Amino acid sequence: MEIVKRAAPPTGLHRRLWRLPVHLYRLGLGPLLGHRLMLLTHTGRVSGRRRQAVIEVVHRDDHGYVAASGFGSRADWYRNVMTTPQVTIQIGGKILRATATPIDTDEGAQIMARYAPRHPLAARQLCKLMGFAVDGSLEDYREVGRHIPFVRFIPRTRP
Repeated sequence: MEIVKRAAPPTGLHRRLWRLPVHLYRLGLGPLLGHRLMLLTHTGRVSGRRRQAVIEVVHRDDHGYVAASGFGSRADWYRNVMTTPQVTIQIGGKILRATATPIDTDEGAQIMARYAPRHPLAARQLCKLMGFAVDGSLEDYREVGRHIPFVRFIPRTRP
């Protein structure tokens, strides 16, 4: 694994395109996006206002839903949930109150190594977007997982 160029969060037109799924959720069409994408509603760390982002669920287990911050610790949603971890998530038609908790780098490495074989094209594209050159080996994906922050969203009330 080689770090080629770490991508900055999108701005301008690219940001608007990245936010299109948020509008689908607002129109009630979130279930069309399946269970790999979730609408995250969180509190802005500076403004205190409600903010929303659609992020990919890279792993689900008995403890909750896991997402990776593809733009690293600079992503607004990541910085916001680290400041105020009480959030609401919507996956498909299910809405849950949850608490965001960071995942340590070793567990993040294992999550990325499990994600890559299940979604090889998405894993390659995600790595490219984040500025990592990978050879496709599990060790490369583990190393990527050590460099990006993962967050577990633990439901506060079980469905």
